[in-house]
Amino acid sequence: MTSLRRLGPSDLEVFPLALGGNVFGWTADEEASFAVLDAYAAAGGNFVDTADSYSAWIEGNKGGESETIIGKWVKARGNRSDVVIATKVSQHPDYKGLSAATIKAAADASLRRLDTDHIDLYYTHFDDLDVPVEEIIGALDELVKAGKVRQIAASNITPERLRASLDFSDREGLARYVALQPHYNLVSRDTYEGELQDLAASEGLAAVPYFALASGFLTGKYRPGTTVDSARAGAVAKHLESERGRRVLAALDEVAAAHEAPVATVALAWLAAQPTVAAPIASARTADQLPALLGVAELALKDEEVDRLTQASA
Repeated sequence: MTSLRRLGPSDLEVFPLALGGNVFGWTADEEASFAVLDAYAAAGGNFVDTADSYSAWIEGNKGGESETIIGKWVKARGNRSDVVIATKVSQHPDYKGLSAATIKAAADASLRRLDTDHIDLYYTHFDDLDVPVEEIIGALDELVKAGKVRQIAASNITPERLRASLDFSDREGLARYVALQPHYNLVSRDTYEGELQDLAASEGLAAVPYFALASGFLTGKYRPGTTVDSARAGAVAKHLESERGRRVLAALDEVAAAHEAPVATVALAWLAAQPTVAAPIASARTADQLPALLGVAELALKDEEVDRLTQASA
């Protein structure tokens, strides 16, 4: 049985792969989403990541479709106490930004869609520079004190705003961020490494990286001259055209062959080996796509393999 990891200084213990819920209600309908969630849970997975805005970008959707599906699944399976649900605030069309009133109203709306009385991990999805960190932390602290949220976290935030938020929490004795959700992978390292990663390390925050597989590029299924039927294919082309992208693929192929493991597993294992990273996020449209993702829980790369991949992605 794969051991769970403690999420930073919190009381949350999570599987080393967070299941991304961005596809639920988008490229995976309710039936397909249930199948993916069932397979993930059967493998020991307990960490499901979503946002109140998923998937408002689809014509006919309002936002919250992913939360609704997850809520229905948890209720149907009766497993709420076994699942760590993470969701986010600031991007839902009806609840934009991070004013105190918006945060509180959005949280209540998420709770209704998730059909639960608490959110385990609540992220500020994108920082709102028009709102002082004191107001944001104050509102999140109220949610924690009310029992609606267990732990708080931040995504897409600068080191300066993160530092100010942590200092305010410490000074006032309020709820404190326990995790970060940065954009981070083998072909996007400067989006986290450096000041933000150093701050997370010094403050004991856990990182839960999104775009862990670079929109599918790091699965290895995208190769020069191939066509992949995916809603994300366009975003992947830029990596195929870069020398760095080709170097990374070659190094991934080499390490994957040594372990007889899928390329995606190796890419996730590199992330899992990085300082502060607790669990990368990856999503699957079908249960068949899950084994390559779940493999990160068992694959430990050698130091020289981590170095090889790090050098290739420089």
